[in-house]
Amino acid sequence: MNDSVSRPDFVAEHVRRLPRSGIRDFFDIVATRSDIISLGIGEPDFVTPWHIREAAITAIEHGATRYTANLGLGELRKSVCRYLRQSYDGLAYDWQSETLITVGVSEGLDLAIRATISPGDEVLYHEPCFVAYAPLVRMAHGVPVPVETHAEEDFRLTPEALEAAVTPRTRALLINFPCNPTGAVLDAADVQMLADFVTRHDLLLITDEVYSELTYEAARVSVAQVPGLRDRIIFLGGFSKAWAMTGFRLGFVCAPADLIEAMMKVHQFGMMCAPTLSQKAGVEALDNGWDDIAAMRDAYRDRRNLMCASFAEMGLDCYKPQGAFYTFPSIRSTGLSSYDFAMRFLNEESVACVPGSAFGACGEGFIRCSYATHIDKIREAMERMARFVARVRGAK
Repeated sequence: MNDSVSRPDFVAEHVRRLPRSGIRDFFDIVATRSDIISLGIGEPDFVTPWHIREAAITAIEHGATRYTANLGLGELRKSVCRYLRQSYDGLAYDWQSETLITVGVSEGLDLAIRATISPGDEVLYHEPCFVAYAPLVRMAHGVPVPVETHAEEDFRLTPEALEAAVTPRTRALLINFPCNPTGAVLDAADVQMLADFVTRHDLLLITDEVYSELTYEAARVSVAQVPGLRDRIIFLGGFSKAWAMTGFRLGFVCAPADLIEAMMKVHQFGMMCAPTLSQKAGVEALDNGWDDIAAMRDAYRDRRNLMCASFAEMGLDCYKPQGAFYTFPSIRSTGLSSYDFAMRFLNEESVACVPGSAFGACGEGFIRCSYATHIDKIREAMERMARFVARVRGAK
């Protein structure tokens, strides 16, 4: 007999006000169907490369099943710092005092915000964006302030939009390039503009670069590379996307020592340390996983090209993403809202995509389609979408 009684009064007020994730809420519905082609959740369809899995297996066989230091395995922190020097033109962090291993980039984001944001502080972030940014700020009792980006400007942040949003209470700017959900990237001019902006207003800059290895034609650049900006940068990276290691839950944060010390305090009382087996696998990924990334990136590029060509044939405008593994086509020409488009497409053609409104108000009129799924499934999904779009337009 279930005699439980609902007690919402026991839920903290700031948590009660949080909305459910627009992605997870939608995919609760998808999970009830076995016949779906999913262009939805941002998870590589590739299995983690064998030599990385083998490193975790070997760690188990050798009994590496105890806690690590709160900051993480020294060998992994050394590998992270070596990776940044090699991949970001000499970007240098000290492995002992400026590097923290986290339970995915998600925990890194939470630590960065909770360790630096006081109640009432404002945090600027761009929309459309990853669904966790505003809720994480609210859970730290900060004030999230969205700054709109638009397809007509390749989803770039503009100085005009940033200046209109900043106030004396602004504490930080949070960015994610390559971007989920748009696939937008930064160029050298963007980097300098952002550097000038945060310096002029004396802001912290939190840069989420989990998709940095999945950059296509554009040259990869990071605000963290700008000389003189190092003391106000928190750099977040991880293994889930580029190395197809989502289930390992492994990320890292690099920042000035005092900021790492602050984040480590929160980390040690909440998580203690990232999983030891995952950390061992992370060393192998960073030291020997570059051919794997190249092969997966080439496959993603082919899938992206197929999707973008298909949208063009349907008459759907779509910015050609330069990074990550998402397209963000406009569906305004169909006359449907993003939610109605996604729900009808799911129900009528058994294909799942994510409503653009899940990524912020300015995502309305778009849908997110992930190309982290097999190209044959993408081809079939695009055929179904073309049929669906033609039917919707014909009924208008």
